[in-house]
Order: sequence, then structure tokens, then C-alpha cells
Amino acid sequence: MITQVLYQELKKITEEEQYYLTGGKDIQKARYMSQNSNIIDAGKLLEKGKLIQVRPHTRFVHFPRHTHNYIEVIYMCSGSTRHIVNDTEILLEEGELLFLNQSVTQEIFPAGEGDIAVNFIILPEFFYYVLQLIGNEQNLLKEFVIDCLTDKNDTVGYMHFKVADVLPIQNLVENLIWSIWNKQPNKRSMNQITMGLLFLQLINHMDRMEANEANQDQKLIIDVLGYIEEHYRDGELTELAKMLHYDAYWLSKEIKKQTGKNYTDLVQTKRLNQATYLLENTAMSVLEVGMAVGYDNQSYFHRIFQKRFGMTPKKYRDNNGK
Repeated sequence: MITQVLYQELKKITEEEQYYLTGGKDIQKARYMSQNSNIIDAGKLLEKGKLIQVRPHTRFVHFPRHTHNYIEVIYMCSGSTRHIVNDTEILLEEGELLFLNQSVTQEIFPAGEGDIAVNFIILPEFFYYVLQLIGNEQNLLKEFVIDCLTDKNDTVGYMHFKVADVLPIQNLVENLIWSIWNKQPNKRSMNQITMGLLFLQLINHMDRMEANEANQDQKLIIDVLGYIEEHYRDGELTELAKMLHYDAYWLSKEIKKQTGKNYTDLVQTKRLNQATYLLENTAMSVLEVGMAVGYDNQSYFHRIFQKRFGMTPKKYRDNNGK
């Protein structure tokens, strides 16, 4: 739950909302878009020169089908809101996040007085730093950002994170809202770093994410990457296939088809990336690091690490460690 001080600010009835409460039926289109358009325009919602803004979601009115020329992230502070995104109905409940890229269509049903949501209006270039922070690991959050930056928008149109019980995520979202709402000094760097940390936390909870259900290939890869995230030390393809109710041989071929890598490659990439994190941020010995990420054979660990990074684990720590 967001702090009471901020919550009291967000729940105030705005001038626009008062218009709807006193009989206004349709959205005040000029606030959001050009007269002959159904595209909500960032230029009408963002101050000039700003890359990100927050505003309380407008209650009491139906937003008909529309698109955006920016990235929208919706955080539900309390209550719930009902959306139709790309013809899929989504109930966004307290503590949950909904990411929308520029290509999706959205319809929003009227929210009640206690349904308090915050809309983040974000220009794609805001995510440049976030992309650097995410690093080289393959995940749908990274693909979402890349597609938004390139205006490609064909990988994943929306992501719905059911993370109400994940305290670090709730704290980061609240910090981001507070910083933007109160126009904190050094806010651009602060907000980009906070968003990057939020993405890193979300990557750890990809099992809480729902995306375009119509794309079954995409859902499969979400499941595969989520399994690897949790079981990279000792997970087996046969166990994963059994969990997903697929033939192991078929699943192996499908993973290769969808990602360009086989299951072993994906596991190895995750293990080695985790090894670099431990080398940079802990005092564990190289032997302990290798064991921690799943390599009992230390000679093999050294060999594949050097092949991937062009140096031994020890040299990597000397160059990058604390």
C-alpha cells in the first residue's frame, strides 16, 4: 500500500473528475488527443523537455478504445480497474503493474472513487539507462524495452505483473511516484536508476507476469525462462517438459526455434551471468562461485568462462570486483 500522505494527494477529486460527477458523459478529448484522432498524445500530458510524468488515473468515466504515442505503466494503488488490451480483458488489482507499449489498443471502464491508480507517461528514450542496467541477459522485459525504443512493438504488447506481495517492488514503485510527484532534485538520474532497479526486481519475478495470451509461443518462452531463472543450478529439460506437459524432444526443438539457442545454452548464459555478479559483489572464492552457479567441474567452469568473457574468473574479479 502506498504511503498515506501520497495516497491522500492521489485520491483528491480533480476538476476533470468533478465534471464527470456532475453529469459529463464522455472524456474531455482535448485533454488527451487531437479532435480527429484516437491516439493519446504525450505532448498533451508531458511538460516540455520531460521524459516521464505521473498523473492519477481519471475516474468515473469510460475511456473508449485508443492507443498511445508513448509507453504507459499503470500502478494500482488501491481498488481495481478493468481494461481491454488487445482484445484481452485485464483486471488490474491493488499493488499490480501493467506495462503497455505504443502499439497496443486499450479500453478502460469507469473507476470508482476508491479505485486509485497512477499512470506513468514515459517517452522511449527514458529507458536508455534501464537497458544498460538490465545487461545482456535474455528476457521479455529487455525485449519490451528494445521494441519500444525501435518502435518495433511486435514481441510483447503488454505485461501484467501480479506483484502486490513483493515488498521491494512496491517500495521502488512508491519511491518513483514520490520522486516524480514532488519534483525531487536530480530527479532524472534518480528516476532512471529507480526504474532500472525496478526492472531488475521484476526480472526476478517473471513467473508473476502475464502477457499477450494469444501468443502461445511467447507464453512458452516466458515459462521456460522463468524456470531457468529459478532452477539454473540444477534444473533439467526433462523436468521442465514434464512440468509443462510437453514431450522433451519437441520442447527442445521449440526452445531453439523461438530463442535461437538450445536449453543448455540458455542455462549456461544464466549461470555465467550469475557468476559475474558474484565475482563483482561478493567475497566468495572462485571455487565457491563456480559451485554456487552449478559447476562441480571447476576446469570446465574456467574454460567456458574464459571462452565467454575472454579472461579467467580471477582476472574478471581483478578488473571488475570491489
